[in-house]
Amino acid sequence: MSKNPVVHFEMGYFDNERMKKFYESAFGWKMNQLGPEMGGYVVAHTAETGEDNMVKTPGTINGGFYQKAESPMSHAPSVVIAVQDIHAAIKDVEAAGGKILGSMDQNGPTDGPTMIPGVGMWVSFMDTENNRVSMLQPLSM
Repeated sequence: MSKNPVVHFEMGYFDNERMKKFYESAFGWKMNQLGPEMGGYVVAHTAETGEDNMVKTPGTINGGFYQKAESPMSHAPSVVIAVQDIHAAIKDVEAAGGKILGSMDQNGPTDGPTMIPGVGMWVSFMDTENNRVSMLQPLSM
């Protein structure tokens, strides 16, 4: 087991309500809006979570969203979201207001998902807050 595993992610938003609606609609995440004392932070429960707000399944993570600022330092890195069916997930992302960016294969950019050998199908998209995110349908799913 890694000494420093990933246990949380963070991304920014421009429009809090639009961001929550997107992730609830596209992925079924439970969004927990914190108050003004926490700067409008939104906790995202992406996996089954206990009363202690910790994930129940080892290896899964939850995350959070914060108000983006003008400073490039407020822009967080991209994350990868595992999905059961990448083609259905692409439709869900588009229906929720996201934009599929495509991916890369040995021939260059593609419009849709690409197989990562030994890993699974992968595609990148922009959410409603202009975050670049990726989806992966792992071979094990």
